[in-house]
Amino acid sequence: MNAARRVLERADELAGFTEEPGRITRPLGTAALTGATERVADWMYESGLETATDALGNLVGRRGEGARLLMGSHLDSVADAGRYDGVLGVLVALEVADATHIPLEVVAFADEEGLRYGSTFLGSRAFVGQLTADEEAMLGVSIGSPLFAGAKAYFEVHIEQGPVLEALDRPLGVVTAIAGQSRYALTFVGRADHAGTTPMALRDDALVAAARFVLAVEGLASETEGLVATVGRLAVPGGAVNVVPGRVELSLDVRHADDTVRQRALDALRALSGEAHWELIHEHDATPCAVEALAAAIGPDAPRLVSGAGHDVVTMAAFTDVALLFVRSTGGSHNPHEAVREEDVAAAIDVATRYACSI
Repeated sequence: MNAARRVLERADELAGFTEEPGRITRPLGTAALTGATERVADWMYESGLETATDALGNLVGRRGEGARLLMGSHLDSVADAGRYDGVLGVLVALEVADATHIPLEVVAFADEEGLRYGSTFLGSRAFVGQLTADEEAMLGVSIGSPLFAGAKAYFEVHIEQGPVLEALDRPLGVVTAIAGQSRYALTFVGRADHAGTTPMALRDDALVAAARFVLAVEGLASETEGLVATVGRLAVPGGAVNVVPGRVELSLDVRHADDTVRQRALDALRALSGEAHWELIHEHDATPCAVEALAAAIGPDAPRLVSGAGHDVVTMAAFTDVALLFVRSTGGSHNPHEAVREEDVAAAIDVATRYACSI
């Protein structure tokens, strides 16, 4: 069996590890994730790797002494997920292990998506010893000595999760940076009143104020090159058909590859939000990625992309050089229609192998 076909068949097998029959849902701390991790450990053993795990459920397979290249991605998923997000990077790394004799570590992180706790990069942060005491208490674990002990570099293969490579009709792209990201919870407070007896001019409608803000978010992002901004959740607590909304809660997600542009956008939106209360949920700066060696492995006209999505590369960049290879994907991402082509997977394995041997 060729390597790309094996990757696809293994991805199909891992899709069977799920908390919801008929859908792929594999959050941290579930039997589904444990089963998937144990199956990957079997494959690591078959590849001649020595395995180790930590209290969170991160898995690493090691070979060789001294400075090793670290490759991998995550095995957890969002609810009703596709079968390649995260998984593809782990499986391609196993193929690189089979095709080479270089000192190597293949890592399968236990939590990147944050489905169970609404957190960010729990797996990779536990791997490098960055969990806080509060997080360990929340999880009910003590990580102790982290699995990470240094590396030559961290390299991740991931589906693009976007339409650029498909539009270019190219199988692979090299990521130049991961966009900086800010996530906030905003609360708009007005005054709840009777919908029939309160004249329009005398209302303090929290939903109207929130709606104007949502439109301002859309307008600012549309006018600012490279900026993406999203209100993904909006709730009217206690809302009723005959009540003027007195309180609205919403989420805000702002991303850009240039942290200065992102901060300017946040400042503008804060000014437009009036007296709304802002609570920071998560923030990370833009993460530059090593480009040249990976681009050389693809070819002289390698497409270069900015990743709008966060990846475990963000965590690992604080400890070592990082590189990220995107593989063309169709059908979107974070949904069951997520798809890759066998020939693209073959190209990814080839490039990953040549890159791994070059550094």
